[in-house]
Amino acid sequence: MREAIHPSYGPVVFRDRAADYAFLTRSTMTSGKTIEWEDGHTYPVVDVEISDVSHPFYTGTARVLDTAGRVERFERRYGKKG
Repeated sequence: MREAIHPSYGPVVFRDRAADYAFLTRSTMTSGKTIEWEDGHTYPVVDVEISDVSHPFYTGTARVLDTAGRVERFERRYGKKG
């Protein structure tokens, strides 16, 4: 590989603000904010809006849309051709 063209790859804490959950991983992302982690070291922290802890697909709290009445509502509104 060529030298000095790749971003630095190091430990970063990603914090899900919606679920109050954080995890330590490695990434090329950086941040000006830092956090002291459980191991006593200080790492850059990146705030995210959603993660697997708060996403409805992973948590099973997804809303189910009413699709059964859509066809009937369309036919009532625009009339059934027949």
